[in-house]
Amino acid sequence: MRHPMRVLLLAPQPFFVDRGTPIAVRAVVEALCEAGHSVDLVTFHGGRDIAIPGMRHFRAPRPPLVGTVPVGLSWQKLLCNLSLLVLAFRLVRRGGYDCIHAVEDSVFLAMGLRLMGRLPLVFDMDSIMSDQIIEKWPAMRPVGALMRRFERAAMRASDVVLAVCPALAERAAEDAPGTPRHVLHDFPLEGSGAEAPAIRDPARPDRLLALYVGNLQHYQGVDLFLEAVRRLPGDAGVDVVIVGGLPEDAAARGEETAGARVRFLGPMPLSCLPGLLAQADVLVSPRLRGVNTPMKIYSYMMAERAILATSILSHTQVLDESCALLVPPEAGAMAAGLMRLAGDAALRARLGAAARERAATRYSKARFEEILLSAYDALPAPRSGARRMDGQGPAPALGSPR
Repeated sequence: MRHPMRVLLLAPQPFFVDRGTPIAVRAVVEALCEAGHSVDLVTFHGGRDIAIPGMRHFRAPRPPLVGTVPVGLSWQKLLCNLSLLVLAFRLVRRGGYDCIHAVEDSVFLAMGLRLMGRLPLVFDMDSIMSDQIIEKWPAMRPVGALMRRFERAAMRASDVVLAVCPALAERAAEDAPGTPRHVLHDFPLEGSGAEAPAIRDPARPDRLLALYVGNLQHYQGVDLFLEAVRRLPGDAGVDVVIVGGLPEDAAARGEETAGARVRFLGPMPLSCLPGLLAQADVLVSPRLRGVNTPMKIYSYMMAERAILATSILSHTQVLDESCALLVPPEAGAMAAGLMRLAGDAALRARLGAAARERAATRYSKARFEEILLSAYDALPAPRSGARRMDGQGPAPALGSPR
């Protein structure tokens, strides 16, 4: 390993909260710090404090009128990004960093900061932001080309791109062929799951239990899944549990499916995940679109349970017919898939075993750390001759890290 580095990591989200990107950020920070590097993490306001040896956490001040920051692009996030930029600017001006690690859209802020400090830039690329914006707001399509130009500029300005899936790495290869890139897959979340509540109906222990875990945004396909469940015959012997989403979202959908075989349990702590997955017979990911693989898929695989997923690139980059039942994103096809799994215990066992084997060999935490650290080892030295950590200690603190 190269000398210990001092990393400024920009993550434009509340931290820590139990959802995809903050979980991935925590994994990156832990891997860097365990390898001997130190990390100054700069995030939005909000979230709960967690301690990671070697990390200092700075929360940007909450802008006026901003409370909760919703997932995705919003006016709240734009204001929070400005607050984050001001804090990051002050930290870079004080000096002492060896590189900037920018997560998602913070790369546009980091492009200016890297010039000020003449620092190497790591682009942690979790999605194609222009595609997401146009999918959510089709009226933005006329400026799509301009957004793509900014994304290409960010990739070309970076010293390395860490793509969360092969499709994003391929896009980076097209847009910035001269920039080194690595596919940094997520990995199964660890934990005993001892805190998980019992979710199987004790009055019907022999029925197949299908479980969905995640948010209830439209692109996740939960409504498609519910329509598939409604199409099951009355004697299908299938119960469904939905974990996640905001309490009010779960309540609204629960009312829509009152009297059916579906139960909404609302959000649960991340520590419950392994225990929840272990109780299910089938784990469902009905996502409608996208290219980045859902983080939960890796935990689904490690749980050694049959996976029912839609046959879109988001899933097929990781899953195939040898380790999952893949169906078109249509209610009828998903209902047929559930019925097939309900009636074939041997198929469920075979798919579950194959998925676990693939997760253990291809998508382990050790593999994640190996790829991340090798990318850091290849970074160029700061061009400013910034002070390193060899015996001099960290740069002076800016306020009180949290």
